Amino acid sequence: MNIAEIYKHAPVTIRESEDLTAAARLMRERHIGYLVVVEPHLSGALQPIGVLTDRDIVVSVIAKGADPRELRVGDVMTRKPVMIDESESLAAALGEMRRIGVRRMPVVGALGQLLGVLSLDEVLDALAEELLAVAGSIRSELRAEGALRP
Repeated sequence: MNIAEIYKHAPVTIRESEDLTAAARLMRERHIGYLVVVEPHLSGALQPIGVLTDRDIVVSVIAKGADPRELRVGDVMTRKPVMIDESESLAAALGEMRRIGVRRMPVVGALGQLLGVLSLDEVLDALAEELLAVAGSIRSELRAEGALRP
């Protein structure tokens, strides 16, 4: 299975110069915990330069007693995130996610442009569909066998 078939094609993005509180509001409004930090490329495409998670905000800001109103996204984000090319296999993507210990990864095209985000949620949905197809095949086989040999 190729990740191009399953990743979310409309990632929520933010610029590193944005207020951290604006990022938190965006996460709340969109009901997400992951933003891709981007900057425009000369081609006009957005290129990922970092990621920001709700956990980043909690661990790096709140738990340390810092004032989030005084910080920018660039102060807290993870720079140079590991990204996966949309042509990669699901196995390759899962291997990278396991290697670096993340649940989401930006998906990029051949020129490094942001195309989407692959999350374990989408992976589980895709695998569940595959397993349902397998289970359906087994049920059909049992029905056919029952009809042929009553």
